[in-house]
Order: sequence, then C-alpha cells, then structure tokens
Amino acid sequence: MAKNVTLSDIAKKVGVSTVTVSKALSGQNGVSDAVRAQIKSLADEMGYRKKPRSAKRDRNDEGYNIGVIISDGFLDKYSSFYSTMYKELAAQAVNRGCFAFMEPVTKEDEQAQNLPRLVTEERADGIVVIGHLSEKYLSSLRKKGGLPVVYMDFATTDREADAVISNGYYGSYFLTNYLFDKGFKKIAFLGTIGSTESITDRYLGYIKSEIEHGYSYGDSMVIMDRDPVTGRMDEDKYFEIPDKDNMPEAFVCNSDLAAAKLIHKLRKEGYGVPDDVSVVGYDNYLYPGLCDIGITTYEVDIRQMARKVLHMITHKIDNRPYQGGVQIVEGRLIEKESVR
Repeated sequence: MAKNVTLSDIAKKVGVSTVTVSKALSGQNGVSDAVRAQIKSLADEMGYRKKPRSAKRDRNDEGYNIGVIISDGFLDKYSSFYSTMYKELAAQAVNRGCFAFMEPVTKEDEQAQNLPRLVTEERADGIVVIGHLSEKYLSSLRKKGGLPVVYMDFATTDREADAVISNGYYGSYFLTNYLFDKGFKKIAFLGTIGSTESITDRYLGYIKSEIEHGYSYGDSMVIMDRDPVTGRMDEDKYFEIPDKDNMPEAFVCNSDLAAAKLIHKLRKEGYGVPDDVSVVGYDNYLYPGLCDIGITTYEVDIRQMARKVLHMITHKIDNRPYQGGVQIVEGRLIEKESVR
C-alpha cells in the first residue's frame, strides 16, 4: 500500500514549514498567492487527500478530533489530577460532538523534540497541552505541527499563546490569609519553586500574604517536595520537617497530594494534624485512601476550565473570532478537617 502523503512531505518538497502548508491548503491568511498556488499544485500532484475528520461541519464546533498531550511525568501510579482534567475535557468534547484522545509525552521525546504521533500522523484537528512542557518542545509543536494549540493549567512567556489556568496565585494568597485569620503566625510553604509554573504562582500568592501580614521575604520558610527537574515527589528525599524550635504552626501546600504526603511525614515525626500542626492543600483532588482526614483546600473548577479550553480550540480550528490570551478561572475554599 502506498504511503499516505502528509503535510510534512509537501513542506519538505516546497522548502517551507508544515504550518505554511496547513495555512495554504486550508485557505488561511499569511501565505503569498504564489506559494499557495505552488503548494496546492504539488499537493494534487503527490495525491494528498485531507482526511474527512478535518472537514468543517457548518461552522458549529462539531466533528473535530482534539489531541491531548501530557508529560508522562504527570501520570504517576495514582490516578493523577491531570488524568481527571483530561477525562472532564473528553466528556465535554463528546457533548459538543467532538472527540478528545490523549497521548503521553516521554521525557526523552520532550528533550529530543519528537512530536507526538497524533500530530505527525495528522490524527488531530487541534492540540490541547495539559501541564507544562519545555519551551523548546512547545515551540516545535507550534512551528512544526501546523495545528491550533491551547495550553491547560499553565501559561508561557509567549504572548501569542492561548491558555486557560486556575488562579493559583490568588488561591494560595486566599489560603494563607485564611490561616492568618485563624490565628496562626508561623506559616510555611511546601513546594519546589520553579519546578512548574503553577507551583511558582502559588508560592508568590503565599509570599504576598506573608508580606501583607508584616513578614519580610527572608522570614518565609519554603520546603521542597519534589525533584526540580523530573518533578517526581519523594517523601524520603524531600519533605524535610524542621526541628521543634523552628516548627511552623501551619503549612500551605501546592497540591492536595503534597499535603497528604506531608501529613504522613508529620505523623512519622510524632506530630498530630490538626492538633499540633495545620495543613492546607490546593486543587481539591486526592486519590482515595492516600489520607484518612479531609484536607482543607482551594478547589480548582476543572469543569469551567474545560469549557473555556474547548471554546478556544474549536474556534481556533474553525478560524472564528474568540477571546485569546491567558484566561483565568477562579476556584473556592473547601473547609475540611486538616486545620485546627
């Protein structure tokens, strides 16, 4: 059987990017008439056939294949938060008459900038990236993939990129204020700063509250929870509990999973939660059985995030106007049992 002709095959022949070929064949702006004519002529000559899945359906958002890529580092042995985010996105896609399917990206492929098969084999009409990948990889995805892209739960320095994020900065600020209002004075932050965009945002919200309550930047206590490169949590290597003289009264954790591991470590060190130490998390998601008490947290509105992502990606696919840039979705405080 003859090999299917792809956009990449045509791009190599013409000496342009895959994005340019995609724009030329779909009638988008940004391609000169001469180059467009050359690409269309070569596509016919090579026998290129656009797959039926990409055909527009009366401009009504329906019938699109949405490719979802996630770093496999975010998909650990537990049902991860990002798996739940993907399931919500997939469910809402079905309600719109679309189909969402996921492909993990390994650390090796990310470093080598190998694009996922759902892109190279032209299986998707648009791409949603859940959770941060390296800037180099994202740049390759945008430039070589030739598909509309939306980021979910992170943003980048690229001012033209579209993203939907939870309000980690305000959420952590709100949680820290909540602990101060409860009467706690010595509050620490749990999270490896810089390992992800969201952890950094949550740390900055914590610092804002600390400063507003009379503490200087140098007074804050930060405890690492994961490897800064791989992102893997390690309760033995990290989660270092301070000695009794420096022990915080409360911890603001970057996620509920980190909070659950901290509670386990505190108990091993002889501290009761919340009797001796109070703990708050973030996202209101935790795999059943990881913690035997409810963790007070700031809930992420995954459903609203998925709605906004699907609105943006389907409008980008169909070349319709939409509000781009970074869209921020608010959450809410959920009080449980981990705060005295």
